[in-house]
Amino acid sequence: MRSIPTALTGTLLAASALSGCAAFSDDGAGASGGDGLQVVAAFYPLQYVAQRVAGDRAEVDNLTKPGGEPHDLEIPPSETARIVDADLLVVESGFQPAVDDSVGQNATGEVVDAADVVELLPAGEEHAGESAEEHAEHAEHEGEEGHSEEEEEEGHDHGDVDPHFWQDPARMARLADAVAEKLAEVDPDHADEYAANAGRLRDELTDLDTAYDEGLSDCERDTVVVSHDAFGYLEKYGLTMEPIAGLSPGAEPTPADLARLQDLIGSDGITTVFSERLVSPRLSESLARDAGVATAVLDPVEGLSDQTADDDYLSLMRSNLAALQKANGCR
Repeated sequence: MRSIPTALTGTLLAASALSGCAAFSDDGAGASGGDGLQVVAAFYPLQYVAQRVAGDRAEVDNLTKPGGEPHDLEIPPSETARIVDADLLVVESGFQPAVDDSVGQNATGEVVDAADVVELLPAGEEHAGESAEEHAEHAEHEGEEGHSEEEEEEGHDHGDVDPHFWQDPARMARLADAVAEKLAEVDPDHADEYAANAGRLRDELTDLDTAYDEGLSDCERDTVVVSHDAFGYLEKYGLTMEPIAGLSPGAEPTPADLARLQDLIGSDGITTVFSERLVSPRLSESLARDAGVATAVLDPVEGLSDQTADDDYLSLMRSNLAALQKANGCR
């Protein structure tokens, strides 16, 4: 249990009283009563796992509202009481700095950090299209005064790992097991129920993993041009992902990046440039238009939107699989 700074205590108690100590749904509406566990997740894939494992024992609050871009999330003071009151928080450190700060300062309940559970992969090479000389020059300038710290902050730097682990169903299953274990610590009377829920989810995620493995095993092409570097975990299925932007969707490509991708589209016979929901499709549509190919949506499943309000993680991932099979000529 972390202690709450004295200066915050009065504000947080007042906020807690105003909230009625009720759990919240993912649209911010109050859940029925405060009898169940209060669970808070930082963004949608974490919320999905937490809700499936908790079942009817908790209403899982999502700090990132539907339609919001999780990379850009800020935590205003009015939201702090939700973190203070949570019995369990499910987060991914390094992905949302504002969440890291607020949880570190204010959390009083248990915390599951996906970054400690799922074995994040190293980040992909950010300058894969550069010549050796260009790469060496970039590395030399990275150490110059005033270059890296401010620019990395502006670009939502994620360090040396790729945070988008939820593109791998097997890693989502690991998170489900960890959430079940922590819920059992918080609420030991229902430990068997949490374990059973996690087991059912693991079975569904295993089926999804198998569907990707088999569905992408026999394709005419294996290179996929995507809007930003959110799909690297799909390379386990034999794909080569070529992102327009970096790990953050707001990172702008250079003219040289775009020219390289246009050449790649022509040389590899790529038929589709993928855009995504929650961010502008401008760059993807422009590249596709210049290259004379089609566009389609590949959802990074970072959050739900108005168009996907009736979907969930599993249905979005299966839609992505169908889009990949069509674009790559899979049989």
